[in-house]
Amino acid sequence: MNENNIKNLVFDFGNVLVNLNKQRCVKQFEELGLHKVNELISNSFKEGFFQSYELGMISTEEFREHIHSLTDKSLKDEDIDTAWNSFLVDIPPRKLMLLLELRKKYMVYLLSNTNELHWQWSCQNLFPYKGFDVNSYFEKTYLSFEMKLSKPDAKIFQTMIEDSGIEPKETLFIDDSVDNCLAAETLGIRSFVAESNEDWTRLFDNKK
Repeated sequence: MNENNIKNLVFDFGNVLVNLNKQRCVKQFEELGLHKVNELISNSFKEGFFQSYELGMISTEEFREHIHSLTDKSLKDEDIDTAWNSFLVDIPPRKLMLLLELRKKYMVYLLSNTNELHWQWSCQNLFPYKGFDVNSYFEKTYLSFEMKLSKPDAKIFQTMIEDSGIEPKETLFIDDSVDNCLAAETLGIRSFVAESNEDWTRLFDNKK
């Protein structure tokens, strides 16, 4: 990364920090009797029921009730949670260690379109590493289901800016969505699109 005046880093979660496996999630839901789940789960949850859950417009209990209504099988809540969380694979340890190193030089934030079940599971299973937890990696996390806002709506970026007090021109945002990055740039935030399977950590090879 060549910009010497960057003081703040804002990371997306899915496909930037955490590896995802949509097909594994679809398969597990199909095994629970939800045969149209592939049609329901879009790549980016931009519309419909799942978007409502990521926006915090429905509760986890309502989310589970809806899943129950889509199958004739008698499901336990744990079955639904397990299938839903199978979408999340892992956070490579080298990325967690990089976040810890970056916090020594930058203010590091997370800005994610996510939902309560995924976030809780990630905090319990993905972020814990060598005695560290989610609070070790970020100054603050900004989550769609808590904010009732989602990317690429510019309002979510504006809310983050106002709450954190960061200067947009001193901020780099890393996301896997072009639309999200363009939205950030309208407010003066610099951005980097992390292409699929791209090793974006190279940006910081000389900054650790």
